[in-house]
Order: sequence, then C-alpha cells, then structure tokens
Amino acid sequence: LFPYTTLFRSEALGQTVYSRHIEFASGRTCARSALEALGVPTQPILRGLSREPIWPIGIAGSITHCAGYCAAAVTSNHSIKSIGIDAEPNEPLPDRVLREIATEYEIRSLGVLPSALTCWDRLLFSAKESVYKAWYPIMRCWLGFEEVYVTIDTITKTYQAQIGLNHPRAQEFDSLLWYGRYTSDTSLIITSMVIYRKVLTQTPFSVSV
Repeated sequence: LFPYTTLFRSEALGQTVYSRHIEFASGRTCARSALEALGVPTQPILRGLSREPIWPIGIAGSITHCAGYCAAAVTSNHSIKSIGIDAEPNEPLPDRVLREIATEYEIRSLGVLPSALTCWDRLLFSAKESVYKAWYPIMRCWLGFEEVYVTIDTITKTYQAQIGLNHPRAQEFDSLLWYGRYTSDTSLIITSMVIYRKVLTQTPFSVSV
C-alpha cells in the first residue's frame, strides 16, 4: 500500500474513513504511474463534482479499486473518447441487488450461462459500472442501471452493452451498441469499456495495477 506522501496536496480526500484514504491513494498512484508510462509529466489528478478523476488534456482514463486490488488505465489515443474499467470481488451480489440493477431479460440470460467459477451477476454489475464510467466523461449526466442492457459472451470473454433508446441523450452517440471485455479469476472480476471516435489510429495505451 502507498503512503500518503505519494499524494499531491491538491488531491484533498475530505471526510472519509481510513480504508477509503488507502483506496484513493492507491488509485491515484496507479494513475500517475500509467500517465508516466505515456510520458505525461507528473501532476495531481483532481476530482470533479461527481468524484470522477479529471485527466490532463488529451488523456482518457479510468480508475478502479476494490478490497485488495487497484488499477488505472489511460490512453493518449485521440481516436478514443473515453475509458471505463471496474474491479469487483468474484462473489455473488448481496440479496435483492440483482433485481435492482438488471432487467428480467438479463436475469433470465444469466440463468442459462454455463456453470463456472465466475459469478455472472457480479460480472453484469461490473460491466454496467464500466459502461457508466466510459459514458459520464462524455455526457456529464446520469446513466441508470436500467438504461443499459448487457449481454455476456462467455466464449470470447466480451460483453455487449446497449444504451436504451429512452435515455434523453441517447441519440447523441454515433452508436448505441458498444462492446467491452472482461476477465476473472477465483477472487476478482475486471471489466472494461472503450468508446471510440469514428477514425481509429494506433497510439500508446497504458495500464497500471
């Protein structure tokens, strides 16, 4: 774990419990390591009004942390609008949470997925978190769990996310159908979502965990 001295003074934490301090510090340290790998000068990563990280100009990125794990992904690829990553413990969601974040169709779809070491309900939750993290930096507005429809492909370890047409700003995107990736082991589930611009180019992409 990283000592508080690795934080810039401007990265104020506010009134949070000690564990949240550690998570915040670890996340920002991962983010700075990833930025340094891209050649971006060391600088504070501030928080926006919705607690989102504010990245340097020309950078898209995302930070995630859960108990015992922290990661950041950043890119200077101008063909990428935004990135979302999320890490979750590989364990079932608490009682009743699934019905709060999933449609009946999604719940039925989870029921036919092959038995595996992956908790599919938690993966669905994580995928929607990654979608939101990629959505928010562009739209700057809320996207509810019920406004994202996720289908998991266990063969390719990808997922398809469909933004609901009923969202008031849905039509502002070139495409409402996005594809993300996931990975998992016995203790952890990680999902990611990258939203691209129309023209794709090859430029560096850096991840720090």
